[in-house]
Amino acid sequence: MTVTKNSSAYTFSLAAKAKDYYQLIKFSLSFMVVFSCVICYLLATKIVDFDWGMIALLTVAGMLVTGSANAINQAVEKDTDAQMKRTSSRPVAAGRMSQLEAYVFAVIAGLVGCGMMWYYFNLSAALLSAFSLFLYAFIYTPLKKINSIAVLVGAFPGAFPCLIGWVAGNDDFATGGWILFGIQFLWQFPHFWAIAWVAHNDYSKVGFKLLPTDKGPTKFTALQAVMYSVLMIPVGILPHYFGLTGETSMYIVIACNLFMVVQSLRLYKEMDVKAARRVMFSSYIYLPIVFLALLADKLH
Repeated sequence: MTVTKNSSAYTFSLAAKAKDYYQLIKFSLSFMVVFSCVICYLLATKIVDFDWGMIALLTVAGMLVTGSANAINQAVEKDTDAQMKRTSSRPVAAGRMSQLEAYVFAVIAGLVGCGMMWYYFNLSAALLSAFSLFLYAFIYTPLKKINSIAVLVGAFPGAFPCLIGWVAGNDDFATGGWILFGIQFLWQFPHFWAIAWVAHNDYSKVGFKLLPTDKGPTKFTALQAVMYSVLMIPVGILPHYFGLTGETSMYIVIACNLFMVVQSLRLYKEMDVKAARRVMFSSYIYLPIVFLALLADKLH
């Protein structure tokens, strides 16, 4: 009977620890980042058949690097997270995991992830992964309390996975990689400002400066979302223009970009949290549709 109880307690403890690490690496966010990396890797490679082994290795390496950055973010922002409703249940903020444990995991995961990038792919992908991790964890994270330029800075590591995937696929920084980087780079502004609009009360309470003005959600913020959504239209045409993908995907991407423009215009007109949520959820479905369309219409 005692053995059974001890075994059940151990299983429960193990499950709780696994859940904490799931939250520590922000699995859903990390998976979306790695998804972009893998799609861009497949767009870069000239082979027709997928090498599932290499895809799996890239996925694991990407999850480790991204998870490392997120773990550092949560360790650094322990006290800040504890004050916000949306983040107070995170393992470090809630006290279920020490900062030291989070840092140890981050170091190991970051080293292993970058090492895998180097060993299985190439040095360029490894160095870019390390730089992206550094930029997110040590520049963007502390900058959020200093100036709203943090959103611009954070957009670089947010879009680097596209370039990392491209470089991992053919070991060069060709035009195609920068185009894919540009698509995800511009997408982040309406996406993130919509999140910052919805979570404004939480963010302002802890001193995060994540909207374009210090006055909170304003017409200027909505106008910025419209502007970047409009900029996404010409950039979305470039994969076809440079011969990376066919005509069909171009029309799909244009349609998705116009949809984002419409949602951003609705935010400008309505100026409320409900409209901001529409922009946020629209941006979530935008990225997989666009990248899968590009991959399905790949020309070489």
